[in-house]
Amino acid sequence: MKSKEPKQPLFSEMERCEHCGNRAPMQIVAKHSQVRSVYDEQTGESREEGNVYEMLECPACREIQLRNYFWSDFLEPHEVQYKLLYPGSNKIPSGLPQKIKKAYEAALRVKGIDANACGVLMGRVLELVCEDRNANGRFLGNKLDDLAKKGEIPVKLVAVANGLQDLRNVGAHASLGELTGNETPILADLCRAILEYVYSAPHLANQAEMSLKRLKNPKGDRRKDMHV
Repeated sequence: MKSKEPKQPLFSEMERCEHCGNRAPMQIVAKHSQVRSVYDEQTGESREEGNVYEMLECPACREIQLRNYFWSDFLEPHEVQYKLLYPGSNKIPSGLPQKIKKAYEAALRVKGIDANACGVLMGRVLELVCEDRNANGRFLGNKLDDLAKKGEIPVKLVAVANGLQDLRNVGAHASLGELTGNETPILADLCRAILEYVYSAPHLANQAEMSLKRLKNPKGDRRKDMHV
């Protein structure tokens, strides 16, 4: 009896990992097809169509993504449109200044590659936040305390930010030890909490306020737009 040859792994096209930001072809580790034969009464013809689900594994962080697409006999391969089901694609908090957004994206890109580098880059994001908000103080901890006193961040978030600073120091100095993949999700969550409080919440509040104004005075808005 001949032994079956192992199946060759299948890979996706170039894909962005929403966990770590890495861009690379991903291995399709599982696939489920709901494609079925459908009879069209108007044309009297049958066609194969339905949803296909794929589970992808990132080669950098080994995290899983789930996507699906609709397939039909009448579609060309280039017409297939993929939809990401997990995780959510909106990983970057809204309302970030471009410089801080760029630094945060850089930190996420190395999240699944080098935990120590991630710690250092997340700490840099904090430094940029303090610089953007004109925080006073010689050291990062002093600057964070100053932001709390000004009401820029809540006192509870100062402790969170100091925890992030401690992890950043471990990542930057070999003598203090090493960070592992267990700490990187904590780093990302701590940094995200600060960014959402400082930037996203005010940004979303401003958007909601502008929407309410347009709803209350739609005619006024249209007249204003005509003069722009």
